[in-house]
Amino acid sequence: MLVIVKQMLLENKWTFKDFTESDEAIATNILSSKLKLLEELGILTKTKFPNNKKTNLYYLNEMGLSLAPIIIELTLWSDKNLRGLNKILRTGEALEQIKANKEAFIHQLQQSYRDRLADILS
Repeated sequence: MLVIVKQMLLENKWTFKDFTESDEAIATNILSSKLKLLEELGILTKTKFPNNKKTNLYYLNEMGLSLAPIIIELTLWSDKNLRGLNKILRTGEALEQIKANKEAFIHQLQQSYRDRLADILS
């Protein structure tokens, strides 16, 4: 389930189709059950897009956004422990920002997500 939270937070995944097209390639039946469970747990909210009532919009609510520090810790752990095994792990400015000031990065990430969501919902 953290993979879905990561995709929402870091990869701008908002729709079922977005998730099915991701690199992780979660089977659709598993994806459906995990999205429903995340909704039941109060981690994400499902609604319709304002401009397209046919498409479901999935977004992290405040409870879901509170998982950002865990996602960032897993990012740092992966960089430290898995980089030698998985050469496709991302590098770059974001990783350097996390290492330089993790708390500031998390705060900015959460605020950026809220801003993107507000744009979608308006």
